[in-house]
Amino acid sequence: MEKITQNAGRKALGEFAPDFAHFNDDVLFGENWNNPDIDHKTRCIVTVVALMSSGITDSSLRYHLQNAKNAGVTRSEIAAVVTHVAFYAGWPKAWAVFNMAKDVWAEDVADTAKAAHANAMIFPIGAPNDGFRQYFSGQSYLAPISKGQVGIFNVTFEPSCRNNWHIHHATKGGGQILICVAGCGWYQEWGKAAVKMQPGDCVNIPEGVKHWHGAAKDSWFSHLAIEVPGENASNEWLEPVADEEYDKLS
Repeated sequence: MEKITQNAGRKALGEFAPDFAHFNDDVLFGENWNNPDIDHKTRCIVTVVALMSSGITDSSLRYHLQNAKNAGVTRSEIAAVVTHVAFYAGWPKAWAVFNMAKDVWAEDVADTAKAAHANAMIFPIGAPNDGFRQYFSGQSYLAPISKGQVGIFNVTFEPSCRNNWHIHHATKGGGQILICVAGCGWYQEWGKAAVKMQPGDCVNIPEGVKHWHGAAKDSWFSHLAIEVPGENASNEWLEPVADEEYDKLS
């Protein structure tokens, strides 16, 4: 195990309380935390339990929750630990710890949801759609499926992500076809009610129609975007979808 070192005590209290800083950095973390009789992951869990039982839910708990995550404690493990201790230490303390732990493990939750969504479809999620980031509210991903005879792209939206209002132009032909392949989302034409899209749903978008599409608030969403061949085809990107209008969708 890599040796644990700490200098927080000296940084914060080195001049004001040098003895305390010494005990904190050299004894508590320098000796006790490096004792091989308890592995590091278990020691992290024990520390979180001790702080929770004592009702300490300040920055020190956040530090030790992050320390536990870094030591390999998973989201499901910390949830089980806090739930178990709640029966002995108190329910309100568990709520306080969970509120903090959700932030510490937030990235893991997002990654788990993204992985589950990816497993629900046969097409890849692809890379972050950074080339069109300025036209999206939230994070989207793009996976080219075909660039040959007809352009086909799998576009994935994280929950609440949607693109701006936009129009597909062409002097002849043109437009777009959307086919939902996973999750749940919305398609809306200007002046019309939004249409919910679920796997298998297909939307035909004629040339010249102002519209937007994106994910539902509580769901990832992926659709194939099929470019209908046309002459002098182009996209015109317009204003974002207003939050107050989007929030009305359910």
